[in-house]
Amino acid sequence: MNNIKNNENIILLPILGLVIIGLIMVFSSSGIYASHKFGSVYYFFKRQLFFVILGLIIMYIVSRIPVALFYNTRYFWLLTSLILIILTLTPLGKSVNGASRWISIFGFSIQPVEFLKIVLVLYFAWFFGEKQENIKKFSIGFLPPVLVTLLFAGLLLLQPDFGGAVFICSIFFFMSILGGTRFLYWISSLMLLAGSAITMIMLSPYRLKRWKAFLHPFQHANKEGYQIVQSIYGLAHGGLKGVGIGAGKEKLFYLPEAHTDFVLSVVGEEMGFWGISIIFLCYFTIFLICIKWAISIYDLKDKFLITGIAFILIFSAMLNMAVVMGMIPPKGLVLPFISYGGSNIIATFFGMGLILSTVRKSNRR
Repeated sequence: MNNIKNNENIILLPILGLVIIGLIMVFSSSGIYASHKFGSVYYFFKRQLFFVILGLIIMYIVSRIPVALFYNTRYFWLLTSLILIILTLTPLGKSVNGASRWISIFGFSIQPVEFLKIVLVLYFAWFFGEKQENIKKFSIGFLPPVLVTLLFAGLLLLQPDFGGAVFICSIFFFMSILGGTRFLYWISSLMLLAGSAITMIMLSPYRLKRWKAFLHPFQHANKEGYQIVQSIYGLAHGGLKGVGIGAGKEKLFYLPEAHTDFVLSVVGEEMGFWGISIIFLCYFTIFLICIKWAISIYDLKDKFLITGIAFILIFSAMLNMAVVMGMIPPKGLVLPFISYGGSNIIATFFGMGLILSTVRKSNRR
């Protein structure tokens, strides 16, 4: 336990590194667009700075709250998440590009799925930690988390948010492997959901077009493949060292979502391969620290919680990087701590606070 105590705050270094890079790149990638639309080059930067400060405060507060309190109130968090997801389907929901994934409150847009990811990890960590004696039984150790996952996945598909539904299913599969679910149950449900996902893609003209554009982006460079092509141009233009912060061209209304989903393309153009490598190193460092803590901690629930939150962070980052590089179809996933967006920033800091809370709990033993 001494190793954990001595290194308790070391995780803050790579987090702050990502946050600082994120603030710089949000300002660089959004300044011209913000000036054109809102009359101020600082519009998105100031909002992102506010989200970061609020997130840091939330992380600090959560880290001081006993993690047992969050386990004990797991159903409250699930119910709150359920209500927020349902609200996106009501007139309170904010529709963007044909999808109602946000709720507008006091001039800010909340994306409930970002908080749902953390809440599901919290619930799964408690479930698989407490049900180890019956984890091999279908009705006790497998069915409850499956039903919870399917409920939220179904609601997300109604928004529609296909990428979000796939992501929370991925969280379930990852956590169920950690929890020791029978391989037969796991692989059967995986095959069933994979078949359902393929069917939904084939039966949806919009999703099918995006899939074809992903396979042959340059053949659809003026339509569905435009975003991927521009992203690749940005990465290619940056080369090894980049063209310099602020000197990129893709953000000049060429690359859509330059400060959100595709901010990494701007990083690659302006900071080059070395800039992307620094970001990757920060994520990898956070992941290694979390895994080291998870191995050292005795409580199964805490092990699962730390590993699950680390999975969300690294999986989100890898998916976003893969999209920007044209390796998988666009999914609407942001780059944690880097992309503009309050929901992801605050939810991620909340998750980091839960991790620190488990570490502090172990240090007190």
